[in-house]
Amino acid sequence: MHDLLFQNITKHISLTQDEQTLLKSKILSATFDKNQIILEPGNHSNQLYFVKSGCLRVFQPQEDGQEINVLFCPENWWACDILSFSDGKPATFGIDCLESTEVCYFTATDMDYLYGRIPKLERFFRILFQNAFALYQRRLALLLSTSAETRYKLFKTQYPTLEARIAQKHIASYLGITPVFLSMLRKKKL
Repeated sequence: MHDLLFQNITKHISLTQDEQTLLKSKILSATFDKNQIILEPGNHSNQLYFVKSGCLRVFQPQEDGQEINVLFCPENWWACDILSFSDGKPATFGIDCLESTEVCYFTATDMDYLYGRIPKLERFFRILFQNAFALYQRRLALLLSTSAETRYKLFKTQYPTLEARIAQKHIASYLGITPVFLSMLRKKKL
């Protein structure tokens, strides 16, 4: 039932059978519909999501009503507004479903409990958050220093199956370009 989650975790740490049992006791599951918002910006985030199937997007609303897509989270990815989750602050980012999505998730309270009972989980999440921070730094550098064409090629490498699964407007927002310009890039068969 939670095979993908445990495969993800065991990339970085090994859990004993007792630790796996304890972890399983704290895993919650949910299924969301396409276009369902699971975190509204401004609300408090109490969940750390692991995507079993489907795709989430993490976005930031703008004053003009537009949204900037910050991250796509297909299968085997984690999603949350980390500052809200860890510090209880209002979420800066929103999370919604680009497809019908099935997740496992942990609450902040349960994570604190699990850290106390399974200390090596802190190592796993430290690695996870370090990797996420590095991803954001690379993404920011790419947005500031590379062409839209290069960003599009890298998007296709990072998310090889998403282009056929999600709306062009979301990909364009993620790349920092308009949907019309994305259409032009696609016609070039990059």
